[in-house]
Amino acid sequence: MSNALIEVLQRTVSNNPADQKQALDFLQDAAGRDFPNFVKELSIVLQAASAEQVVRQAAGLQLKNVLVAKDDATKELYLKRWLQLPAENRDVVKKNVVLTLGTERSRPSTAAQCVAAIACAELPHGLWNEVIQFLMQSVTDPNSTSEKKESSLETLGYVCQDIKSDVLERQSNEILTAIVAGLHSSEKSNHVRLAATNALLNSLEFTRRNFEHDVERNHIMQVVCETSQSPELLVKVVALQCLVRIMSLYYQKMESYMRTALFPITLAAMKSAHNEEALQGIEFWSNVCEEEIELQAEAEEAAENNRVPEQTSKHYAKGACAYLCPVLLDKLAQHNEDDDEDEWTPPKAAGVCLMLLAQCVGDTIIECVLPFLQNFVSPDWKYREAAIMAFGSILDGPDPAKLNSLVSQALNPLIQALGDSNVKVRDTAAWTVGRVCEMAGEVVTQPDVLQLLLPSMYAALKQEPRVAANICWALVALAKSSYEDAANKHGTDGSGQPETYVLSTCFQGIVNELIVTSERPDSNQANLRLAAYETLMEMIKNSPRDCYGIVQQTTIVMLQKLEQLLMMEQQATNQADRAQAIDLQALLCATLQSVLRKIRSEDAEQLGEPILRGLMQIMQRSQGRAGNVMEEALMALGTLVEALGQKFAGCLEPIKPFLLHGLSSFEEHTVCTAAVGVVTDLCRSLEGLIRPILPDIMQVLIQCIRDPRPSRDVKIAVLSVFGDVALAIGVDFQIYIAPVVELLQQACNSAVINNPDDIDLVDYVHQLRENCIVAYTGILQGLKPADGASPAEFENAKQVIGQLVPHMAQLIHMTADSQPVSSPESVVAAAAGLVGDMANLYGGAIVQVLDMNKVNALLTRGRRARASKTKALCNWANKELRKCNVAAAS
Repeated sequence: MSNALIEVLQRTVSNNPADQKQALDFLQDAAGRDFPNFVKELSIVLQAASAEQVVRQAAGLQLKNVLVAKDDATKELYLKRWLQLPAENRDVVKKNVVLTLGTERSRPSTAAQCVAAIACAELPHGLWNEVIQFLMQSVTDPNSTSEKKESSLETLGYVCQDIKSDVLERQSNEILTAIVAGLHSSEKSNHVRLAATNALLNSLEFTRRNFEHDVERNHIMQVVCETSQSPELLVKVVALQCLVRIMSLYYQKMESYMRTALFPITLAAMKSAHNEEALQGIEFWSNVCEEEIELQAEAEEAAENNRVPEQTSKHYAKGACAYLCPVLLDKLAQHNEDDDEDEWTPPKAAGVCLMLLAQCVGDTIIECVLPFLQNFVSPDWKYREAAIMAFGSILDGPDPAKLNSLVSQALNPLIQALGDSNVKVRDTAAWTVGRVCEMAGEVVTQPDVLQLLLPSMYAALKQEPRVAANICWALVALAKSSYEDAANKHGTDGSGQPETYVLSTCFQGIVNELIVTSERPDSNQANLRLAAYETLMEMIKNSPRDCYGIVQQTTIVMLQKLEQLLMMEQQATNQADRAQAIDLQALLCATLQSVLRKIRSEDAEQLGEPILRGLMQIMQRSQGRAGNVMEEALMALGTLVEALGQKFAGCLEPIKPFLLHGLSSFEEHTVCTAAVGVVTDLCRSLEGLIRPILPDIMQVLIQCIRDPRPSRDVKIAVLSVFGDVALAIGVDFQIYIAPVVELLQQACNSAVINNPDDIDLVDYVHQLRENCIVAYTGILQGLKPADGASPAEFENAKQVIGQLVPHMAQLIHMTADSQPVSSPESVVAAAAGLVGDMANLYGGAIVQVLDMNKVNALLTRGRRARASKTKALCNWANKELRKCNVAAAS
């Protein structure tokens, strides 16, 4: 054991930052110079019972840190480095860390983390399979110390938490044997029982086979339920977490345990005075509700398609509703004045559970909660607040007719509560008003109701920021309900707008109040400024034709504010004022997007110049600056392009530097994505007029795909832009064909689903394929000669397209293949569109290139899809292929 290493390890926990850094740098260098000897020496120090505990811990921490990492790239690098060590080197380290289990004098066990790290590295590669057997024996051996049992169970818990479930499925029996032994009533150590319960929680994912067998499942459930009655609170809480997880994973298997075990155990937990225990009891029933809401949706979908659902709801929530509601309502009233807003507490959990319960059981919730609503006028603020929260929580679920009746009765006391003496009551009342506006639009959009409601909402906008922010969201819901009501009752014009709505007469007043609210000195609290601006955007978005004049005026006000802010930033003398001005610029850019989408084309031209001038100033100052201002300015620029259409062509040169800067911001993914969006808008609005700036743009876009720095989401967006460019410039796109097709082919080759269980990977591959299809579709349509083109032009186009056909066919075949995961409807629709275009442009020869069995299966599936767009595209593609077959036959 190296004394020098021990000295360095001691310095890693030094209170002197300089000593600590020097020690960590030395260790990093040692790992790089002689990794085999480094990990061996660390494992020796870790095992040395004679060494100080702090040194052993430091050695274990350093050993773990050279085996695992948070980011995937480093993790993969560390894994390869470990696996490339000769087996004898690895065996020495493994022997030392295993022998350390149970010998440490501190918790949690550092050795357990090291054993788990090595196990997670080796087990997926078929190595060190005996470690699970060893850990089981360490727990079940009657001669093992409680410390050894605890650290061995800790190790199992870490392994189960960090490794993919399929790796351990074969050894689930050994793992469960160890865990059950640790939970046995004969086990006296609460530390061992806690480690076993944590290990069980982490192992539930891969014990599916055990849950399929009645005897094994019964034994597991008995052990968990008994453990949930432990006098040790920590053990009890983790056991309840196990029940929560089991209900999510194995809902269909729980019927025989619900009445006699799960219901009484979780109801008692909900009533507990210990927050940790109560939270798990509430979480259990929230999970039940979520599961049954999903099953109800599946049953409705199955009924629409005339089939039997695969799984059915057991309606546990409906049966328990009358028993759960009194406990939940009681928990709602347990708020305290000094509760931390960010802390998850039983009252907050009870509110969420009540909302889910209402969605799950519908009308049943009303009779359970109605008596409690009398507390609207309770002298105790806690019960007033709880009653208002309960009312707001049950609005989504019951029949609309019953709901509207209930809202009509409660509306007056709710409006009065906006002026309550207690801020928590006012805050909850403001939130509930928003829920009422969202869920009971028919009631709140009555003119006589608005006469009472709006003045109270205006007054509440001047209250504490948290109250005012909730009123902002309430105004959003009110605007949406009013707009929808007007559209449904009176219809819309060609642009989808109703002529007027119930808020038309007070629209100006609401806009003014929101602008005033955004300027409050305390509007940086509770996200009030953001709420005010977002509400202003929604008001503009949901405004009818007769409010257009106010929208115009608002545009001018926003431009004036933008000019003031640019000047304010320039004159700011401290960082806080400058940061505030920058944040406001981002909000104003976002607001301008909403305004521009409403502005008519004739007015957009007049307003376009000052808006563009302001945006260019913002982009000029934002280059190289962190934050979302550049992103919002680029998005506003894209909206301006849409509004001006081809009239924007004269602005291309002035914006080109900012656009290229945005596209080149490879490490600022949101900025780069926003800039890519502007290119799309320019292509679609200007078409061929984009040509002057296109060479530089294409150069950066191609570089973006090849550079490792941009995120994969950015690269996916760029791929589809190639299709937009091709559509914009037509046959002139031929000069970019070679590099673009090379990039598309590389993307297609990487669009492989290696792990069907990795949801993120599956989504990414589907998105990648869809955007490649979109790109090829745009290229195909762009290269198609215009009507009246010469035969030579048609022949040239056919030759160019012919070079692309094999690549497009490969992509279509990948999409059509249902293994290992079927393509979603959006990808099927895109692929059908590409098939139709290929058939239309390339003719009968296409039949020889495509695998028609796969293509026909894809189109058949698409014709059965729910989305009308998918059906239409598949039907069209099928017709085009039939024409090709006829042509080929003749």
